Amino acid sequence: MDIFTILFLIGAALIAPIMISIVVRNQQIGSPTLAGAVALGFGAFTVITIASQGVEQVILNHTVNYWGTQVWYDLIIAASVALFFIAPRARAVGMNLWPWALFVALTASIGLLAMIGRLFWLEQRSTDHA
Repeated sequence: MDIFTILFLIGAALIAPIMISIVVRNQQIGSPTLAGAVALGFGAFTVITIASQGVEQVILNHTVNYWGTQVWYDLIIAASVALFFIAPRARAVGMNLWPWALFVALTASIGLLAMIGRLFWLEQRSTDHA
């Protein structure tokens, strides 16, 4: 088994408990620390990937065939839907959406996770001060 298959399987194994935790827990505000840590970890993995394979591979992966294009569409739709749901809460705590939307557009999940971490931190702060 090669490293890419192992990484694929790790992702598949991690998603089930994460989704179950999200559905089962009745948590109004998530963990800014967890969101930030995942953003940093995934950002570091992305830097390693770019350093080893180059940034042009991103475009090649999404333009080589229908599956690559389908994954690209899935990514931009998922990022847009997430931003749609996050935006009202972010506005409510005073976040400036334009820089965050640009960050999300350029980095997808990395920007979303960082934005969510900031959102959770601001929400916790406003709850603590209320």
